[in-house]
Formats: sequence, structure tokens, C-alpha cells
Amino acid sequence: MSWEENVRRVTPYTAGEQPGQKNVIKLNTNECPYPPAPGVEKAAAELDCERLRLYPDMNAEKLVNALAGYYHVKPEQIFVGVGSDDVLAMSFMTFFNGDKPILFPDITYSFYDVWADVFRIPYQTCALDTRFRIRMEDYLQPNGGIVIPNPNAPTGVLEDVEMFEEILKKNPDSVVIVDEAYVDFGGRSMIPLIGKYENLMVVQTFSKSRALAGLRIGFAVADEKLIRYLKDVKFSFNSYTMNMPAIELATAAILDDAYFKEIVGKIIRTREWTKEQLRRLGFSFEDSRSNFVFATHPEVPAQELFAALRAGNIYVRYWKKPRIDNYLRITIGTDEQMRTLVLFLENYLKER
Repeated sequence: MSWEENVRRVTPYTAGEQPGQKNVIKLNTNECPYPPAPGVEKAAAELDCERLRLYPDMNAEKLVNALAGYYHVKPEQIFVGVGSDDVLAMSFMTFFNGDKPILFPDITYSFYDVWADVFRIPYQTCALDTRFRIRMEDYLQPNGGIVIPNPNAPTGVLEDVEMFEEILKKNPDSVVIVDEAYVDFGGRSMIPLIGKYENLMVVQTFSKSRALAGLRIGFAVADEKLIRYLKDVKFSFNSYTMNMPAIELATAAILDDAYFKEIVGKIIRTREWTKEQLRRLGFSFEDSRSNFVFATHPEVPAQELFAALRAGNIYVRYWKKPRIDNYLRITIGTDEQMRTLVLFLENYLKER
């Protein structure tokens, strides 16, 4: 028998391309176009490198306390991890162990089915409607858990909190995870409802609105019981997942709230301008409440536009997948970057 017969085989998640050359406009991975908060830079300059010889605080108490204060919850209701991907993966491993399939949308963050395959979790995708919206009735069937991003990715569509409340009420025996990676760009968080529903877990990230994708920081807010179970699994897997610099710099980001609100406001204003310009050029899209726009053009195939933009050193995201193979996901960059994008598209459509 070959050793390969015992290998767990999965199709891995495919991340957005990271171009190696300089002088490109990178609008393909939903990173923040602005630097981290001044408080983060100050904290980085003051890091005590002698502490790097020691293990970090496995509970990341400094960061957990800062998050608890910011979101008005108890520290016992916070779990932190190495990016929201780590938090979500741990959550899949912890809460989705039944025989019934977990449920998530058919068009969504493409890591969900990867985790389900890795952890051998049965799953069922629920089709979004023709406007990329959740059909609540799909989540009222027997299930082993639910995970839905809000706003959704890659569509940018935001659903009402009231719809999620109904799903929670009708699924008291399932953990419902709401992935709020993009909620700061115009959504209403479910965190205030944590005390009302013990089966609710809200997951957020520092990678988008807090401009710290390079540090890999994510967190969950949930009932204390859920957090305890999550920590039990984490500490059985790897106790020291978050390093000391990440704890220090993430805490500084939380404390520099004025800068956070400033850059989020900039991105929202640039997004609205970009939507106006894309409409002018004939693109159509559902209303985005994230830091990207998921757009299609009636005359030019998305794959063609993707290749043309890439040749012009403008990187956007394209998936050759059913239902979305004629759409581009365009991250919102700086005003200058978006003007360059719009001018390129305008000239391309004229000359084609």
C-alpha cells in the first residue's frame, strides 16, 4: 500500500494574486489602501524586542480587553486568532461535528467549502436569488450549523439584521456564524445581539477596515459558553497562535478610533463615486456595502476585461465559476487609483 493512500486530499483555497512587480494598482484582495493608524506606527516603534525571546500571552489579554471595551461586551465573550480565517477554521472544527450538513450560500467566501472538506464536515450550499440575496427559507431546514457573511463576499450585498434574527430563532439547536469581515463599510453588526442568542457567533477581522492584513488578526464575539468551547479546541491545537507584536499593534489600532473612522469614511466616499462612474460606463451591480464592487458589463466579457486590466497593471479579481463568471470584483482603492481604473475602462470600451 502506498503512503499516498492515507493522505487527506482537498482542493485548496485560491487567494488573490500577489503581483511581484512594482507600479501596479492592486484592487484584487480587498486590502485597505491606506496605512495603519498612527497609533500602530508609534506602538511598532516602541516594541520591546527583548520580549521576543518569551512566549506571548496565550490569552492575548491586552487585545481581548481592548476589544471588549470597544464593543461593550465581557472579555469572556471574545476569542482572537490569526486572522478571521483562523477564527472561522477553529469554529468549523469546534461547532460543526454533527451528521446533518452545515449550510452556507452557493456564492460566498470560497474558504467555507475548503474547511468543510478538510474537517470532513457535510455541507449544503443554498442558492442566492437572481439579485444575489439570501433566501431565508433555505436556512430553516434541518442543519448542523450555519455560516453566512454579511455583507456577502464577493457580491457585497448586505442583508437586514432582522433576517438573521429570524434564522437564529428558527435554529436554536445550531450555531449560527455571521462573518462580518466587511461590516464596517456600511453594515449593521450583530454584536449587540450576542446577549440575546447564545447560538450566535460574530466574526470580524483587522485586515480590511483596520489596515492590518499583514499582521493576520481576527476575532469572534459570542456567548461565554461558545467562547469557552472554542478556546478548548484552540489550546488543544496550538496555544500560542498570536504573537506579541500582533497583540500590541492590534491593541493600538483599536485605541486609535478616530483614524479608523476617518479611513472607513474615505473608502465609503470613494466607493460611492466609483459606483457612479461604473454605472456611467454601462456596468451593472447590486448595491455594495463593502470595500469592493462586484460588477458586470453587458457587452464586454468579464474575462476579457480582467486580462486587459492586468496587462495595464491593474489587478482585479475574477472567478471562472458558475453564475459569477461574467463579474469582476473590484476593491476600492485610493481616489487616484480609482480614477486611473475608470479612465482605463473608459478608453478600453471606446477603442474596443
